[in-house]
Amino acid sequence: MGTAAMGVVVLAAAAVQRLSGVGFALIAAPVLVLILGPAGGVGLSNCASGAISVLGLAAGWRGVRPGRMVPLVLAAALTVPLGARLAAAAPEAVLLVAIGLVVSAASVVVMLGVRAAALRGVPGAVAAGAAGGLLNAAAGVGGPAVSLYAANCGWSAREFLPNAQFFGLAVNAMSLTTKGVPTLSGAQWTVAAGAVAAGSAVGHLLSGRVPDRPLRRLVLGLALAGGLLTLAKGLAAGL
Repeated sequence: MGTAAMGVVVLAAAAVQRLSGVGFALIAAPVLVLILGPAGGVGLSNCASGAISVLGLAAGWRGVRPGRMVPLVLAAALTVPLGARLAAAAPEAVLLVAIGLVVSAASVVVMLGVRAAALRGVPGAVAAGAAGGLLNAAAGVGGPAVSLYAANCGWSAREFLPNAQFFGLAVNAMSLTTKGVPTLSGAQWTVAAGAVAAGSAVGHLLSGRVPDRPLRRLVLGLALAGGLLTLAKGLAAGL
């Protein structure tokens, strides 16, 4: 049952990320953590999100802005090791609480569309990249920081999609290099790979047909629900 539920969640989250450039970890990470534990759930989220970014970049790499992305990626490279160490050192209940809080807070912040001058230009890119690297390695959730940076810079959806996929590929590759690939069964890897492929195909087919606003609300609503559920489980485990 756990493996089947994992496949459904990965497929749905993969479709959303293929459509919007982000969203896989917000939707999937809390549920994967509940099914596989913090290390396995975050690790699989890193693997799947990175693979979806590769598939997206295969078609949209011309839209990547290297000059804009270099500060983001370099800043992330500095904080990924810290996030990995925090994840390795913390007890499982603490990790569940932390992941639940991060996902819930990120969902609310993105919902509110926070605007700040500090989130623009090179300083904003460095701050977003550093936060994205830390949170991606520790909790599998690096996308919201880049979303806030892009929103404050006034990027269009067309500009955001390939650049978010580029950052996702870079930061997930760094996270996996630092932490290693998660230990899953053959059946779990097979289901996850099939779900990523199927979800990416669905997202590609729906591209341009799903209005952005309802999709955004659905993603953030599911992410908030998953984050709160993970937070509750962590608090219960710590009692």
